[in-house]
Amino acid sequence: MNLKKSLLLIIAILVIDQISKIYIKTNFVLGESVDVFDWFKILFIENEGAAWGAKLSDVLPISESSGKLFLTIFRLFAIVGIGYWLYDVIQKKASNILIMAVSLIFAGALGNIIDSIFYGIIFDDSNNNVATLFSDEPYGGIFYGKVVDMLYFPLVDTTWPEWVPHFGGRNFRFFEPVFNIADTSISTGVGILLVFNKQAFGHTKDEEKGVDIKLEGHTEESSENL
Repeated sequence: MNLKKSLLLIIAILVIDQISKIYIKTNFVLGESVDVFDWFKILFIENEGAAWGAKLSDVLPISESSGKLFLTIFRLFAIVGIGYWLYDVIQKKASNILIMAVSLIFAGALGNIIDSIFYGIIFDDSNNNVATLFSDEPYGGIFYGKVVDMLYFPLVDTTWPEWVPHFGGRNFRFFEPVFNIADTSISTGVGILLVFNKQAFGHTKDEEKGVDIKLEGHTEESSENL
């Protein structure tokens, strides 16, 4: 996979991700849901923190606003690092699997960073009303945007039997996290790296060519000796 194909993949994911988020933001009230199937719902929530809604202020003695700012800045440094990694593997002509995986991770990370940086200054609040794009009364400031999530797959929604120790009678739901297209892109990229680890981190194309040339040279020398 070359640079052009990588960019096309990244742009496609970003377009789908942002269109889906803007649509949800401008058509749903926060907390509103629509049943697509019994096991799949569109549920509009906003994530102010990291993965699974975790906040730095929950573990560190800092305010929520400071934690949000720190997280957004950290994401900016992370996307620069991932971008350099992508550039490096493309320059080294790494395997298509590795380039595709890093492209997916980069696209997903960038998609969520767009929310964190800009959504606070282009949307108004979604509590009890549908948000307006490019509102005159935005809900936050730059770097203080909330990430829009909407994909919800409650594949199992039941209650633990009463005889189960500690959990008896409690609700059990799988899969509970709500996520977005950008999250899916990141998870897919990481999954590819885990499942196809050997293929992804094998020899680069240039190294493989070098090995082939050495083998050909060795074969010619052997033939001459004979």
